[in-house]
Amino acid sequence: MKFCKEYRQYMQGKEETLPVLGFKKLKKIMKKCRRDFRCKKNIDGFHDSQTCPDHCPVCDGTIFPTLLKDMSSVVGSFNEQAQKLLELHLASGFQKYFLWLRGNRQSDHTALIQKGKDLVSYALINAIAIRKILKKYDKIHDSKQGQTFKSQAQSMRIEILQSPWLCELMAFLINSRDSKVKSENAPAFEGCNLIFNDGKPSLTCEIFESIIKLDIDLTCSICLTVFDPVSLTCGHIFCYMCACSAASVTIIDGLKAAEAKGKCPLCREVGVFDGAVHLDELNILLSQSCHEYWEQRHQRERVERIQQAKQYWENQCLAFSARNQATSSS
Repeated sequence: MKFCKEYRQYMQGKEETLPVLGFKKLKKIMKKCRRDFRCKKNIDGFHDSQTCPDHCPVCDGTIFPTLLKDMSSVVGSFNEQAQKLLELHLASGFQKYFLWLRGNRQSDHTALIQKGKDLVSYALINAIAIRKILKKYDKIHDSKQGQTFKSQAQSMRIEILQSPWLCELMAFLINSRDSKVKSENAPAFEGCNLIFNDGKPSLTCEIFESIIKLDIDLTCSICLTVFDPVSLTCGHIFCYMCACSAASVTIIDGLKAAEAKGKCPLCREVGVFDGAVHLDELNILLSQSCHEYWEQRHQRERVERIQQAKQYWENQCLAFSARNQATSSS
């Protein structure tokens, strides 16, 4: 079965709740572009340009703007729905009831697992569709514009495989699958796994007949392990305390207190700390998979957190005393 038909079949019935890429429409546009390109090539007799011709109406006016809009809609909807699902799953009794009143009524664990599975599949099949469109575009135009667009999309944070909520959903599905308390009706999802290579953890996901294989490195590039993970807006994962150290903030102030010009320690992208996402499901998964190490690291970090908290409040008291003295003297 051709992927275009497979994509349409998969998305059938989902259009009301999830945005859809205009995959078929974009393919038709590229077919027309290919015909026009071949006609021009035959008329000229040769074509020595290695990039798409200047002022190509397909490039400048249709393909990339349409794809940019579709990708933004897809990743925006995915992030919103994944965040709501995980918020409901991790909520306490009262919080869960409050969320239920707000309209998140899929509190049944089996329904949450199925929804999580559907969202992961949705993310991956759209990632495949985008990859195929860009690859087809480069082939037709004998260019690398598609790959350039992909890099731009990553820098704009609309590449769905970079979403921290995809990482969280994968961890959620693994936790649900490996949980001792299982629902008999809970759908199994074997595509996602946590693996260790030379002691370094990574999340993998391989579905749709292995058309795409996702491999997310979970190793913090600062301490070369991982504990209490957070994902910066650039997509790189660090330990929370390592991220705070890199941002030059205390754990009391948190990453939101980081300067806007703060850079990711790995890719050096600016302004990546304020929107960092705490990966709670991944934290649960790693704590269960590396229990002994987790306990040791927890004890070490507990001491450091107490020291930082003590220093923070001592500084606050000194500042308060200084203000009182200045007020009294005036």
